[in-house]
Amino acid sequence: MSVPLRAVDVIIKKRDGQELTRAEIQFFVRGFAEGNIPDYQASALSMAILLNGMTPRETADLTLEMVGSGQTIDLTDTVSLVVDKHSTGGVGDKTTLAVGPMVAACGLPVGKMSGRGLGFSGGTLDKIEAIPGFRTDLSIGEFKSQLKEIGLVLTGQTGELAPADGKLYSLRDVTGTVQSIPLIASSVMSKKIAAGAQAIVLDVKVGSGAFMQTLEEGHLLARSMVDIARLAGRQAVAFLSDMNQPLGVAVGNALETIEAIETLQGNGPPDFVEHCLTLAGRMLVLGKVAATSGEARALVEQSISAGSAFAHFRRLVESQGGDVSYVDDFSKFPVAPFIKEVYPVQEGFYKWIDARIVGETAVSLGAGRAVKSDKIDHSVGVLVHKKVGDRASQDEPIFTIHANHSEVLPRTEERLHEALQYSDVKIEALPYFYGMYDSEGMYLEDTG
Repeated sequence: MSVPLRAVDVIIKKRDGQELTRAEIQFFVRGFAEGNIPDYQASALSMAILLNGMTPRETADLTLEMVGSGQTIDLTDTVSLVVDKHSTGGVGDKTTLAVGPMVAACGLPVGKMSGRGLGFSGGTLDKIEAIPGFRTDLSIGEFKSQLKEIGLVLTGQTGELAPADGKLYSLRDVTGTVQSIPLIASSVMSKKIAAGAQAIVLDVKVGSGAFMQTLEEGHLLARSMVDIARLAGRQAVAFLSDMNQPLGVAVGNALETIEAIETLQGNGPPDFVEHCLTLAGRMLVLGKVAATSGEARALVEQSISAGSAFAHFRRLVESQGGDVSYVDDFSKFPVAPFIKEVYPVQEGFYKWIDARIVGETAVSLGAGRAVKSDKIDHSVGVLVHKKVGDRASQDEPIFTIHANHSEVLPRTEERLHEALQYSDVKIEALPYFYGMYDSEGMYLEDTG
């Protein structure tokens, strides 16, 4: 006669560093989702996982049980293959707005459920909503219909997907267990799998402006998510990308949306363009539209030069109720009334442009949220005109502040100066990417 499972026994087993079975994980996740296991026991298990970790098999089982706690979307009756992209969040990361249309223009459907920003990292939905009327609350039926019709959709995540994860995350946020790699990986991947993704390109940001501060942490998270995908019967690759300085020039919602559109028109900043070409190219390889990264890159570049990527962005905006005149005329976007350039305090070279400080500064202007209830000001933000390794000249601005109140300008300028370090000698530019884990979990330093 089998002994009934108890939540406390599962907690003790993980506390003692033992491997949980699929049945034990299933029992705990289902019990927590249904309200039969209280918050304090879920918090205890989260802390035990933080301290002792999980095996790849345990993490995959946890992910799939999170998926099974709610609704799942089957897209195979809509399109033959959907490739998704997920970024772990960074300052100036408006990649989805450019990469989605690029990939869709090459014939590969992109169905994206994104989130909102909290803290120094901006949210994709906040950026696209700088275009008036753009709907981010599509139903699953609308999501599938638009995906079939135009091959491109961008909407918010429904609370019915992996609800156990949402419930657990709210506890992790207040119990000091957010940093657990298995819990982060299962949180990300449970929502991707529940949303119907068959192949996923993961962009794991590493550095001062990222959730993963060190390259070692980035490796652990990237490898864990690729392992989950493989064990769950999905394909995924994970890039490790630099986030020690902001990505692109614009940090702020309308500013970033404009920059993404300019990139689709062939006028984006070099680092952001390279980032988009690399990720979009890998999505095409995963989706079997291209056989090699070189072939994929050529297809993406052609989508930009021929105007089809930009055309897909316009169609996305139209399909989701956005005012497409903003896409055609940037002057319609909200503009902050107080704009001030910031110049370096010494000559030489930029040694450091701290992404977190820039991101936090943009939030303080109103571009982001300190708490979920905060309202977003789409007009404000910071432009970052230089990169690490560039020459610092007191005749050339490093930042441009976009603010809605003149009294914040002095403190904002002071704070931005704190982001800078200088060198008298030439500094090597930061890498765009450190490497990539392929779908088999093999690490490659060459991301081409």
